Amino acid sequence: MMGHAGMAALAVRYLRPAGTPAPAAPPPDPMPRPELRAVRADEQPPPAPRELRRVLGRFPGGVTVITAPGADGGPPAGFACQSFASLSLDPPLVVFMVGRTSTTWPRIARAGVFCVNVLGAGQSALCRAFAVSGAQAADKFTGVRHGPSPATGSPLLADVLAWADCTVHAVHTGGDHLIVVGRVEALGADEAAAAAQEGPLVFYKSTFGTFTALDP
Repeated sequence: MMGHAGMAALAVRYLRPAGTPAPAAPPPDPMPRPELRAVRADEQPPPAPRELRRVLGRFPGGVTVITAPGADGGPPAGFACQSFASLSLDPPLVVFMVGRTSTTWPRIARAGVFCVNVLGAGQSALCRAFAVSGAQAADKFTGVRHGPSPATGSPLLADVLAWADCTVHAVHTGGDHLIVVGRVEALGADEAAAAAQEGPLVFYKSTFGTFTALDP
């Protein structure tokens, strides 16, 4: 069976974003182009991306930062991620989605491991710092307190509510995104951080917010 790092390297070769140099080994055959056809006059056209974002933004979600150690002596990698979820209890699997044009994902894939850092209500600035791209992306960890996670050595950010230390288990294509499945090797929660930050950071309609429990 292919190891985690080998599988992740294959994912980088096959799913690398446009504009990155081709690897030494030839990639597999490209995915076939989707079949094109005309839309009938009585057929409902697919929703536009802007409308999808507007409507699906009504579904609130928690906010995480996905981190990975630097590969080949390079700096660590990380990006803000809302599309994280638990996938399976046995085996212990989690999942997150990342855009295929992400410049951070290939670095995580090369590492073959990652840590999911669940942010608290007072960490919106930290989220914004890890949401940057382009030239500013190299400074994401500047001034951010963190230490190595116990299983993979990925950056474990200080004062997060919870964390899951994972190895890359599988990578699937999903349109313009990748579906990354991780196997949980270690995890933990910080009750003191949860109490100090008054719960999790929530993202709803492109705005950060907090969680308030309903009276029983």
